[in-house]
Amino acid sequence: MPHSKKQKLLEEAAAASTDDDNSTSSFERLGTDELANVFGFLRPEDIMRARLNKKMREAAKTTIVPMTEFEVDSVDKYNAMAAMTTALPNLQQISIGSMLGFGVGYGCHAFRHGEDPGAEMLSINENCYLHDMNIISNFRKLRCLDLGCTRLNGRYPFLFNFPLLHNLRIHYEYDLKLDLEFLAGGLPLLKELYCHKNRSLTGNINCLRVLKDTLTKVTISICCVKGSFMDLADFPCLEELNLTRTLVTGDIREIGKRDFLALETLTLPSGVYGGMGYKFQRISDAPGIISTLYSFKKQRPSLLMEDWFAMLSDDSSDWYEGVDAANDERSTAPNIIAFVQAGSRIGYRWETDRRAVCEVIWLDPEPDQESRGYVKYIEELRTIEQQVDIYRGFHQPPTEDEYNLIWEAREGCECDYYPSDSD
Repeated sequence: MPHSKKQKLLEEAAAASTDDDNSTSSFERLGTDELANVFGFLRPEDIMRARLNKKMREAAKTTIVPMTEFEVDSVDKYNAMAAMTTALPNLQQISIGSMLGFGVGYGCHAFRHGEDPGAEMLSINENCYLHDMNIISNFRKLRCLDLGCTRLNGRYPFLFNFPLLHNLRIHYEYDLKLDLEFLAGGLPLLKELYCHKNRSLTGNINCLRVLKDTLTKVTISICCVKGSFMDLADFPCLEELNLTRTLVTGDIREIGKRDFLALETLTLPSGVYGGMGYKFQRISDAPGIISTLYSFKKQRPSLLMEDWFAMLSDDSSDWYEGVDAANDERSTAPNIIAFVQAGSRIGYRWETDRRAVCEVIWLDPEPDQESRGYVKYIEELRTIEQQVDIYRGFHQPPTEDEYNLIWEAREGCECDYYPSDSD
């Protein structure tokens, strides 16, 4: 190795060694703003551990903590959150769950009750150590808040007054009393709202209109909210809308070409004509429902309507119960309609709740054999056709007499077939 190159490597090694020896003193020479910038690359827990002196503690207070989830799911984590309210007030993301699992009685931990608490949860938490949830209001820079299984009880107005919040998730909060009007009013920049299995969530979805220009994703499922889904039709940024198992109503036929322009995923409840699980009164109603959904799908090919189905109402004159169906010994009649797809070809079929299916009624013509996706179409078509067994030859539900004849014949055979979930 030439002498000059060797000498250069030795000098670089010596400099690195000197830097290591002086790293602490060099770090201490940084100003408060510079330290805050460095802390901005660390997780909340790491920032708390890095506060070694007064200057570092002051820097931590001004640090915009990065979007890294901090989950409060134990007493230790709660105490850490309490410390962060003054040490890291610019925390941007936090997730709060249960601190006690499902324990009850002396020694358990829970959050203090809010306004107008429910009697049942009051009794359950009677002998628990109660912790203050109000401290979360100190995080004024909060952008993401996740509340799940916290066992909050009553109203907590301060939880929904964050001017910079973009993402709010509330799930499995059975006793957290909340109205959509109050929620929307205190979160002016909210982009994503996720509420799932919150039996105390009430209100009309038209309250969300104050967030018309910011909302991009809305999921409100298994909640008691009401209204018309069309009240959100002119939201310019709305990409996902899921209102499964709510009291929301409407008619998908009302959607015009200028409605829901940014929508990519749509799931509507059974109270909407054409919604998920919609109940129709006659077998002859099915083609009209399918035609509506099919036309809508053709207008917006990229729109996802995953797992959509509709069913014949059990108070319909066309409905009948299979013999011994109550004892789960025989498949019910195929009273459910669902879309199927092979390649780009769309159709629908009648099914039972045990995955016994009728023949497909195709809505699209078969693709050309020379087309690019024909091989994929044939493969998927073969799989679909193999799923037909009990109701082969039927393109709609058999009459009750036909149904009984089918099952009388099958009960005399040892090869009874019940499709499994893997079929």
